[in-house]
Amino acid sequence: MRVRNVWPLLMAGSVGAMGVQAAPVDIHELLVGTYTQGQSQGIYRLKFDSQSGQLDATPLQVVKSANPSWLTLSSDQRRLFVVNENGPGQADPVGRVSSFAVEPKTHQLSLISQVQSLGNEPTHSSLSADGKHLFVSNYSVAEDPGGSLAVLPVSADGTLMPPVQLSSHSSSRVNPERQMSAHVHSTVSSPDGQYVFANDLGADRIFVYHYDPMANPERPLTAATPASVQLPPGSGPRHLLFSGDGKHAYLTLEMSAQVAVFDYQAGKLTQRQMVDLAAGQPQAQKAAAALHASADGKFLYVSNRGTANELLVFAIDPASGELKALQRRSVEGDHPREFSLDPSGKFVLVANQKSNQIVIIERDVKSGLLGKTVQKLPFDSPSDIRFFLRQ
Repeated sequence: MRVRNVWPLLMAGSVGAMGVQAAPVDIHELLVGTYTQGQSQGIYRLKFDSQSGQLDATPLQVVKSANPSWLTLSSDQRRLFVVNENGPGQADPVGRVSSFAVEPKTHQLSLISQVQSLGNEPTHSSLSADGKHLFVSNYSVAEDPGGSLAVLPVSADGTLMPPVQLSSHSSSRVNPERQMSAHVHSTVSSPDGQYVFANDLGADRIFVYHYDPMANPERPLTAATPASVQLPPGSGPRHLLFSGDGKHAYLTLEMSAQVAVFDYQAGKLTQRQMVDLAAGQPQAQKAAAALHASADGKFLYVSNRGTANELLVFAIDPASGELKALQRRSVEGDHPREFSLDPSGKFVLVANQKSNQIVIIERDVKSGLLGKTVQKLPFDSPSDIRFFLRQ
């Protein structure tokens, strides 16, 4: 791999759309979101070979967009929603959300709309089950105004409307540097689409809402009962993932580097297990981030940043949902903000944000264990990786 020749290719702009012929079965397309304070221009559409595990450095398309740090594809993959993680002190000081049309055959992206998120540093978004609302998590690094959950209507053609509802929470104030105000890090819907869970790092709580747009289109979220789930003081909840059968949920606690395991039923999360990712280690090694399950639901993968910079592999008990540690694996880089399992399940692609690279690691489908590194692709400030799935 000729490292010095990669970035000139990446920065060359759109290389053009693929032809309409069916792609080889082992070839998949993916999107990479980035931070754009350095060389990155925005969203990159790339080609991945699941036979060799190689990511093609030449982009199929480059879409200029400011800090598109989180990418949300609609269930039919016809729309892409992007949070533009802007805030005070940046080139664009205003947090925004963008929507794109995805051409079905070529995956070519074209901008539909962009609106303000009514908050600083939006870090995450998710679509409601009916596709009619986008839930945007305004993290807000600064204490004032603090973070919030914004609800944006989505029209049938993918056009975003300005937020119709904005919710903020009281902070725990346990950590004087990071928890003096709310910091909503992610918001996800329950498997049945009736509830919405906002994970607030600044509050040490998961806030639970009932989603009912028919009752009140202007305020589709109302506080559920109970209205929140308490987490350990100073733990900093980040990302929540439901199991495929909808009976369990997994939450990364960023500041304490833990994973909380819950039983789930009818809007209620009941904690079953708490797993330490960096037990006995100094605080510098504690920065839990992303989590994803294998397609068969047998394994959970979690990234821990800080100075640890590793992926942890867990077996999932099929009955209880509890986790059993199997492996710790270095990501061979710095700050694994996000990662993705490729559609074949044979590789894990890791976005190492601070070491400016995407690292590709082999995965054994049967054991779930991670193997050798097959590629280290220089890539400026990657933050999210999303595969297009064949339908």
